[in-house]
Amino acid sequence: MAAGTKKATFAQATWLVAEREMKTFVSTKGFWIGFLFTIVGLFALTVLPTVFGGDDPKVAAVGSAVQVVQGKQLDVREVGDVATAAELVRTDEVEAAIVPDGRGIKVLALNDPPNDVIRQLVEAPPVELLDASAVSSDQRFVTVLVFGLVFLMFGMGGAAIAQSTVTEKQTRIVEILVSTVPVRALLAGKILGHTILTLCQVVVLALVAPIALRVAGQAELLAVVAPALGWFVPFLMLGFVLISSMWAVAGSLVSRQEDLGSTMGLVMIAVMGPYFGVQFFFENPAVLKVMSFVPFTAGVAMPVRLFAEQAKPWEALVSLGILATTVVVILLVASRLYTGSLMQTGARVKLSRAWAPAE
Repeated sequence: MAAGTKKATFAQATWLVAEREMKTFVSTKGFWIGFLFTIVGLFALTVLPTVFGGDDPKVAAVGSAVQVVQGKQLDVREVGDVATAAELVRTDEVEAAIVPDGRGIKVLALNDPPNDVIRQLVEAPPVELLDASAVSSDQRFVTVLVFGLVFLMFGMGGAAIAQSTVTEKQTRIVEILVSTVPVRALLAGKILGHTILTLCQVVVLALVAPIALRVAGQAELLAVVAPALGWFVPFLMLGFVLISSMWAVAGSLVSRQEDLGSTMGLVMIAVMGPYFGVQFFFENPAVLKVMSFVPFTAGVAMPVRLFAEQAKPWEALVSLGILATTVVVILLVASRLYTGSLMQTGARVKLSRAWAPAE
């Protein structure tokens, strides 16, 4: 080091690495393609059901049956006789025909009972809910789907940290980097850089979401989702740091891109587990409650419980505290493993060897 040159502090070194990671990542086409795909997917989840799912079933009605279908959510075509109505069914011009049958009516269909038509004709009895849910099952399903997919997408996005680490080892750039900044600063910088990028993407999605809901005519749903979304962001960011540290270790254990698959199995489980777990058990309050306090699944499970008003704010704070504590522990473990394996090249480094103190 030249005389008069001041050595960078740990914080400065961390930021230099973070800045390098962000500039490198945003300059790739894959980043922008993936992000645009996410925005398009958000619009698709909200708009497409409205565009493609709003058509009323087409039916033919004969004589007195016309009065029966008035006011129903059916696209009715009046015809003069049963034979004409039956022919329209056979040619698939209508889904079913509603014709007089004695003092009542009957439905003519081709191969299968037209359940969507029948539901319109059957009078639903009054329903009294003894313990009404704050939100409907359909709303919970959509929320679980969106939260789960966002967590899955950003969790898998952390794989860029592993790929970056392997590339630096494979090209031996890491030897230059560690001569300039501490290894732990290299790890911290990678995690910080990708966490900032993730936060920026979350902010953009939060700004786009109201637009997508208004386009779909579901603006009123935003008021229901907003409180849970407010909790989802800190859970998502802490969860991302947790997963990112694991991705970094997965990358440091190997020296070639083609070997990365042998170390990423546990991380894949940690990323995909919350998505599938909450998808399967979101209607089971007991299981969902347990999952909301498990660090790896809390990022999706707790916001879903808050959305359904099945959890109190103090429960969310406890869960967030458990997650934050776990993040600290995992970061310390990851730092030890990352430091112990980063400079080792060749075959895959065993965890025991990476954990062992440097000789």
